[in-house]
Amino acid sequence: MGTTVFERRRPAASTVAHALRDTAHAVFWRDDLPPGLTPDRPALTGAHTADLVIVGGGYTGLWAALLATERMPDARIVLVEAQRVGWAASGRNGGFCETSLTHGRENGLSRWPDDMPLLERLGMANLDAIEASEAQYGMDFEFQRTGELSPATEPHQVPWLHEWHDEAVARGEEGVVFLDQDAVRAQVNSPTYLAGVWEQRTCGILHPARLAAELARVAEERGVEIFEQSRVRALQTPGKVRATVVTEHGQVQADQVILATNVFPSLLKRNRLMTVPVYDYVLMTEPLTDQQLASIGWQARQGIGDLANQFHYYRITKSNRILFGGYDAIYHYGRRVRAEYEDRPASYERLAGHFFTTFPQLEGLRFTHRWAGAIDSSTQFAAFYGTARDRRVAYAAGFTGLGVGSTRFAGEVMLDLLDGAENERTSLEMVRKRPLPFPPEPAAAIGINATRWSMDRADHNEGRRNLLLKTLDAVGLGFDS
Repeated sequence: MGTTVFERRRPAASTVAHALRDTAHAVFWRDDLPPGLTPDRPALTGAHTADLVIVGGGYTGLWAALLATERMPDARIVLVEAQRVGWAASGRNGGFCETSLTHGRENGLSRWPDDMPLLERLGMANLDAIEASEAQYGMDFEFQRTGELSPATEPHQVPWLHEWHDEAVARGEEGVVFLDQDAVRAQVNSPTYLAGVWEQRTCGILHPARLAAELARVAEERGVEIFEQSRVRALQTPGKVRATVVTEHGQVQADQVILATNVFPSLLKRNRLMTVPVYDYVLMTEPLTDQQLASIGWQARQGIGDLANQFHYYRITKSNRILFGGYDAIYHYGRRVRAEYEDRPASYERLAGHFFTTFPQLEGLRFTHRWAGAIDSSTQFAAFYGTARDRRVAYAAGFTGLGVGSTRFAGEVMLDLLDGAENERTSLEMVRKRPLPFPPEPAAAIGINATRWSMDRADHNEGRRNLLLKTLDAVGLGFDS
């Protein structure tokens, strides 16, 4: 087995220790919100009635609420959230907003080849709509259509980029640029870069917590009632007409229900094994000086994601900080989501080391924030959809780390399903068919950890996948970081 560039070019331990000293264990995006965007909303108490009740105050639930006000302007819409709006993945992610609804073209082609032209068209329209929503609704979530840069950091990855670019050109896809070593380093100056592909139109970057907060603000202005600190204990459907969402101190009876609970245990028994929570870790630097910025270039401010199985993602913020995350993807036995899993020193130290391997010219820079969050991983690496309880309930989950953009699409799909609509979205095989579930414990932990080990070995063996990974690929049962 070989070594990776991050093992061959490790920074000094003192550089990592200095950078992490006094780092706050807190989510930068939430700390960066102005007070006016984080009002204290009441908890749900007493009995309420609504036309639509939405469980979950992340992107999926918030987009569903806002889009529902367009479709049903006179409806009473209630949203209940267990913590605060945007508290979980929607306020903790890297802010990459992509066109892909399928966790990348390769994954989509392997699962839904006949639908890929439609999926790609719908994905582009979805991203265009998100970009336009700032002006449409008077929102500001710092959206920039920067595209995404994918650098090769190992020699065996360079042919992958040539193939990627050539296939895009053959399809007539615009804005896909191949960059040789000099060209890619002229874009972003890292000594680890050997080549790159820049997809200029398929990704934007944004402020994650501002997106959630702005969606909530606009939804409320349009009449949606949002209740926080209101964990749902039960979903009751005793009759054939209405459903009741029950919290500790209240309940909402409604004609229709949307479940947007992401990584947290589903209120539907059928979905309990459909996702697993995988913990992802992130660092945020202090603002770079003008001299530090000049040393790395990055004037186009693209989002960046490398090509390894255990990949890094990073981007620069409006205030010229660098967010650097990924690589480790940690699963804990029993599908548990717990706060104590979020502070993992080994992961933060590894990320800091990889950061200074990527940008050695930034030695001396400090990290101000470190945090983590759980990703709702599904076996198909992309969201699945469905209805339950005589089509009174719709759900979407399993975004596997690419939910910033696709949650809006999920909101549209769930509203379509509740309406019984037959259209391009509901015709998709991805919408009509459920993926394979993960196995129960202990098989889940054994399989996931064996898969993670295999992915790491592939990164050390020029990308070659072992028998386990090839078998999982063949049966459509996967795990992705």
